[in-house]
Amino acid sequence: MSWREYWNQDTPIYVNARHKAVHYELIARQLVDALPQGQPSVLDFGCGEALSAGLVAKRCQVLHLCDGAELVRARLAQKFGLLGNVVVMAPEQLGEIPEASLDLIFVNSVLQYLSRADLDGLLATWRRLLKPGGQLLIADVIPPNVGLLTDVAALLKLSAQNGFLIASCLGLVRIFFSDYRKARTALGLAHYSEAEMLAILTAAGY
Repeated sequence: MSWREYWNQDTPIYVNARHKAVHYELIARQLVDALPQGQPSVLDFGCGEALSAGLVAKRCQVLHLCDGAELVRARLAQKFGLLGNVVVMAPEQLGEIPEASLDLIFVNSVLQYLSRADLDGLLATWRRLLKPGGQLLIADVIPPNVGLLTDVAALLKLSAQNGFLIASCLGLVRIFFSDYRKARTALGLAHYSEAEMLAILTAAGY
């Protein structure tokens, strides 16, 4: 199984619906804050279910929601299909976006699931799609020596702030015995220091 195959199913990483909703709303609001002025054209690569993408779409001329999981794309199409400026696509469809047409590409919590070869290929593709002066915003890159305990601490902090702490404690038990922990062990995650990430971006022409 690959990470792409793993995400093409319901997974145990959210302890309940409240957790999932809070997670995606926080991401959407952070993305809105990062948007250029005007009505930008935006690609959210590896967007997941993007439950609050409507908040982002209100600010965009066009919002491309790109995810590798067929199940996720079906849910995105069902939720946002009536929004005329939202395009749901697979990574293989990036070539349908005109070159030099995007103001911002947002990549959140994705790099850890990519091989280095796939990352290099995507960096080249994203660079072609960005307008001159366009921005690539990469978030949640995992540094070396950061493991599952860091994720646990972040979840407990988020749940305490948003009213689902008890559910998180129960959910952590489920995650410990789940296929996610097994997949994380079997498939591994890519880690990059800040210096390594900057060197990769520089080599890719950013």
